[in-house]
Amino acid sequence: MKPYTRLLSLGVALAGMCSCTDLDTDVNTRYTEFPNNPIAVEGEFNACYLYLHSWFGRDFNEGVVNQGDEVMGCCFGIGNYYDDGRYLNASIHSLNLDNWNTRIIEGCMSGLTYTNTKILSYGGAELNDPIVAPLRAIRAYYTFWMMELYGDAPIMKRPLAEGESIDRSPRAEVARWIESELLEILGQEGALSKANDLSTYGKPNYWMAAALLAKLYLNWGVYTHDIITVTNDTPNEKLNDCVKWCDEIINSGLFEVGQGYRRKFFPDNGVQIKDFIYALNVDPSSQADGTTTWYRWFGFKKDGLCVPYTLGWKNEMSLAGQTVLTKEAVERFNLPGDERNKIILQGPQYTFDANYEQTDIPVMIYQIPGNEKTLVGQLNYHADFDFDDGSIYSLGDEALPKASKENIANGTALLNIQKGARCFKYPPREEDYSLWSRQQANDAPIFRFADILLTKAECIMRGATPTLGATVNELVNEVRRCSGAPEVTGTFTIKDLMDERSREFILEPWRRNDLIRCGMFENDWGEKNRYKVWDDADHTTFHWVERDGAKDPNRRLMPIHRGILETNLNWKQNPGYQGL
Repeated sequence: MKPYTRLLSLGVALAGMCSCTDLDTDVNTRYTEFPNNPIAVEGEFNACYLYLHSWFGRDFNEGVVNQGDEVMGCCFGIGNYYDDGRYLNASIHSLNLDNWNTRIIEGCMSGLTYTNTKILSYGGAELNDPIVAPLRAIRAYYTFWMMELYGDAPIMKRPLAEGESIDRSPRAEVARWIESELLEILGQEGALSKANDLSTYGKPNYWMAAALLAKLYLNWGVYTHDIITVTNDTPNEKLNDCVKWCDEIINSGLFEVGQGYRRKFFPDNGVQIKDFIYALNVDPSSQADGTTTWYRWFGFKKDGLCVPYTLGWKNEMSLAGQTVLTKEAVERFNLPGDERNKIILQGPQYTFDANYEQTDIPVMIYQIPGNEKTLVGQLNYHADFDFDDGSIYSLGDEALPKASKENIANGTALLNIQKGARCFKYPPREEDYSLWSRQQANDAPIFRFADILLTKAECIMRGATPTLGATVNELVNEVRRCSGAPEVTGTFTIKDLMDERSREFILEPWRRNDLIRCGMFENDWGEKNRYKVWDDADHTTFHWVERDGAKDPNRRLMPIHRGILETNLNWKQNPGYQGL
């Protein structure tokens, strides 16, 4: 192993951010002698990790998170944030080949390409050299998302030569390759840091790789069987392996669920949150962050429609307000005394009470140190909302066919934008608005210790051998104690577990993944599977129409973007999207 010191300083982090878009690196670059400057090495490595910032933001949220059963993208009137269906289409499982340009898949590909140039540069001919283990971990992570979202995926072990094409490998083969990569680097003594502190925060370390392996094993049955045949009962031969790696993390003693759910997601979250195994470390002052976090504002209506102001200060920029919670998601936040209930906002509510611990008003409070002003949720969001096919706005207008756009029914955009409960999990600060054009400072958790505990519980429910004396109920209760929810007694079912996962991980990137594994992706929620068509202009009678493709299991994979297919002529479109 080459000599190397792991360091992290503000200067190093900023240096990495500044270099993360450099794609002009000569793929044949080699270091004849390994640099003895650890800061330079760390900066180049950080640049590989920071590719997450270029794609793990708005496009990912709209394309992936919106596919779950927790939120739906809406249009509040003709021309009001329809935006070619970029918010809506994922919600109704009707993705097309042009949504979000190419940024989700291209972001993964760019991260893989750049990371491979650094692996080749620093590893040279010894590509299994322990020094590049963190880069192999992030490469496995990018590949995981390619496989998770698109099924068959390219296994990119090296930079491609100019004009070279690469085929997509079968999904099961990709899963086995990711497994082999993670096992190898986890088995290299000292290759991945086992620290959990500022030196490793937001970077691949031993625990990030272990958590990724556990996530891979939890969904092994999905990845190694035909996607359209996957059900809740699909066999998974890796359940005990999954428990083994969950135990590795549990036994480390480095992580804990902690006390106080909401504070984990405040603007000042970070390395001190011991529930975070791996998180996207964001800084709104950094240009490299791009639009990583500003999409979170989309759940809230424009301040011009609110008196007093939604967030506690005057806001003249657009907040859109087009992301609403499904009724099914709202109903899951029903446990007595559960702090998580307070992130679900509906009905009249407004407060400047700084002592959120003692208030029964279900709003998010974030106290700025030294400032009496607090940030709150929103005013007068009505729990009821009702989609229609657009006929309320397009009746008699042949230029806008029915069902071409989805709108909230009954009322003007001003009224409609106040409909629907919202989730206020990531409260912003005024300076995020005034200084950084709505870029938020709240770090985004990717792997959490709470997820490891619920993952182990699910594996035991599915037949894995219990370990460390823990039962399913004890594992779930350890998570619940953080938010003060009542402890579980009796038999805990997969449905119960899915409800718990939704309460715990809402607006984190795993709901789509969970639904597919548990055979629930085609279930009916919100207005996903059907829409209402009014029979008359007065809206007195209507009938329901089932959506095309809403229950098509092929939609468990996302379509390959049109531009990607035009560039990679050897790639074929995923089933279910041909002809679009």
